[in-house]
Amino acid sequence: MSRHTVFGMPFAKVYPLYVAKAERKNRTKEEVDQIIRWLTGYDEAGLRRQIEQMNDIETFFAQAPAIHPNCSRITGVVCGVRVETIEDPLMRNIRYLDKLIDELAKGRTMEKILRQ
Repeated sequence: MSRHTVFGMPFAKVYPLYVAKAERKNRTKEEVDQIIRWLTGYDEAGLRRQIEQMNDIETFFAQAPAIHPNCSRITGVVCGVRVETIEDPLMRNIRYLDKLIDELAKGRTMEKILRQ
């Protein structure tokens, strides 16, 4: 199976796109950071370090302290694919993050986004 190109993209290149998408819908960078930290277990300094080191997305998720146990409650469609049916764990985590940012941009409350 071929490796997806997105795995090698620097997280630092994708991160501003998440922030821009949220800000276009009157949400904040802090909310994007909160979502990323919730999903991955990074603290603020760890997230900043990942961005500064220009780690690729594969490394970003591989070094994540702990993927949140409630991430399996994230369901729905991203790019025409149901996230809960994605078999590759890395691609599923990427799509989980995409889905959470989509929910933020659509105006969902943080409590619902973070599956609390």
